Amino acid sequence: MTTSVSLCLLLLPFAAAADVTVSDTPPLRAVAAHDTSPGWHQRGQRVLITGTVTRADGRTPVPDVLIYYYHTDIDGRYRHRPGEPRSMPPNAQGQTHGSIRGWVRTDRNGRYRIYTVRPGTYPSRDFPAHVHMTVKEPNDVPEYYIDDVVFDDDPLLTSRYRRSMENRGGSGVVRLSGGGALKTGERNIILGKGIPGHPDRRSAPRSGKDIGEEVLSFTPFHAWGPDKGKRTCPVCAYGRYHGILYFSGDASASDETRTWLRFLEQESAARGEHLKAYYILGDERSYEHRKRERSLASVGAELGLTRVALTFVPSFSDTESDVHLQHIDPHVRNTVILYRRSRIIGSFTDAPASESTFAALRELLDRTADEYIFSE
Repeated sequence: MTTSVSLCLLLLPFAAAADVTVSDTPPLRAVAAHDTSPGWHQRGQRVLITGTVTRADGRTPVPDVLIYYYHTDIDGRYRHRPGEPRSMPPNAQGQTHGSIRGWVRTDRNGRYRIYTVRPGTYPSRDFPAHVHMTVKEPNDVPEYYIDDVVFDDDPLLTSRYRRSMENRGGSGVVRLSGGGALKTGERNIILGKGIPGHPDRRSAPRSGKDIGEEVLSFTPFHAWGPDKGKRTCPVCAYGRYHGILYFSGDASASDETRTWLRFLEQESAARGEHLKAYYILGDERSYEHRKRERSLASVGAELGLTRVALTFVPSFSDTESDVHLQHIDPHVRNTVILYRRSRIIGSFTDAPASESTFAALRELLDRTADEYIFSE
């Protein structure tokens, strides 16, 4: 493994991007799985950025991945501080990563932790506040940058900006949790995800967005459930913990659909506020709004659903509701997406309503319900 990291990133507001070689990377053996940045001592919101680095499957953890990070100070500037050993002197163009930067190396479980301060926004306010990250895998794959860490509650993180994100290494959007002096944000990294030329780069999913990507907001019509008669975005309203989106193009509410809905109702009841489940019907054949609404309400009453929301859209290509952003294939039997804090952590396509499918989903829910999900 090389011990230098080459970066080609936007380094300063109002400055052009430039190649900067970071030649002072510590020896690999000296880099731990946790790091406290010089920003920790600034008078700002202290944050812990943590996560797991996995292979392309989104499940297998990878140890010994080197992560280099840097960000602005609380005033939104990359300041060189000569008294700080890590601080990078400006290059000939006056560009620098500043003093708030460092390295972590994933542990045997693929985990890392960065204790730092929440960065300030550039004075120009043309980008959300962010943390740059570059990864070097423990192999011959060249180092590469991933999507910046950005914060879900940042007013500059607009829908337009979210849609422009490349999902390199998965989504960089983090939702801070916890109260008091320290807030925690989870930024999981999927190696090779969205990286052109990477040997593990995967083809596009058959239906739905991929693991590691953010579930963008959309507004279906609610025919049954807590928001009956409204148009509420499932992710915006209830995206703090686990969520399940069950997309189907079958308007008949078949026996298999009913089995799925019973399972989702049972899991929602067992997990309480930590799981929200939604059925989204997108069959465009013979679509008539009132008829579709009455049909789904009838199914909800028949099954006695109290937690699962039954919703619908005119079609999965509908742009008015923004459901088209989910990239659902209308020709598959179903698409089931599991997300946590608005980021996809699992997906099933053409999944039968079988005990093996349900067991796999339960296992994924259990495995990803770590301490951070219960800290809000």
